Amino acid sequence: MERLTLTTKPQKDYELVDSGGEEKLERYGDYLLARPDPQALWPKRLGEGEWQKAAGKFVRTGREGKWEAENLPKEWPVEFGGLTFLIKPTSFKHTGLFPEQLSNWEWVAECLRKSPCSGEINTIPTPPQGDSAPAKILNLFGYTGGATLAAAKAGAEVTHVDASKTAVTWARENAKLSGLENAPIRWIVEDAMTFVQREIKRGNRYDGIIMDPPAFGHGSKDELWKIEEHFVQMVALCAQLLNDTPKFFVMSGYAAGYSPLAFAYNLDPVQKKFGGTIECGDLTIAETAGERLLPCGIFARVAFN
Repeated sequence: MERLTLTTKPQKDYELVDSGGEEKLERYGDYLLARPDPQALWPKRLGEGEWQKAAGKFVRTGREGKWEAENLPKEWPVEFGGLTFLIKPTSFKHTGLFPEQLSNWEWVAECLRKSPCSGEINTIPTPPQGDSAPAKILNLFGYTGGATLAAAKAGAEVTHVDASKTAVTWARENAKLSGLENAPIRWIVEDAMTFVQREIKRGNRYDGIIMDPPAFGHGSKDELWKIEEHFVQMVALCAQLLNDTPKFFVMSGYAAGYSPLAFAYNLDPVQKKFGGTIECGDLTIAETAGERLLPCGIFARVAFN
């Protein structure tokens, strides 16, 4: 098993300008946003005057929060990782883009282009030319579609599953903005566990699985998801959906409080069956100036032989 730290560096339309004091200052296109981040447990590098330039700041009041903003549009597009995303600051502090996932998107695209997956690329590759059938990929807890679009751009046929109709609609908007409106993507609004169980019964199989489960959530019919109760079962069920010669299995997590090893050990059975090397570690974003990396989540993945 290999332990890695994956890092997203500044992009044309995105950068982590500064962090500290349990906050982060990010640029999305032309707009600076300041948001809470408990991982930024260090002093800020920039002065308060620079932070005050933020067009929007998310402020918590008890368990609630709101954006304090002047001249901040409701939404705007940014280019990121060769795709285009619609940024919409939400009432729960998110923007709809998780930049730390870029390395995983690139890795997925490389797995689809060739084997083994090196992960050492800078843009999502275009699919190889030929008459072979496209790989079938399942993206669970797909949210606004970053991994779905990366896989589709690399030539895959993707099934995107999320329990939120709002999130799926947002993902479809991102697909249109990215020129992937007519890509072979199946958009599903359903509880992820329910969908996986039904797919097993239907006999459907996939070449690759992506999953980014929350720590806690509800399905489309108010089904309860708790990562400490359902994660192990979900991974085991997903393993049943892999075909006889799969390409990869990748999972990530945010705010669950687990070590990457806790995710990685769940991949042992499929690694022993199909081969390959399990990788796990931290997802991070590099500040524009300086050497600090902001931890933003964990991942575990395996590219099969």
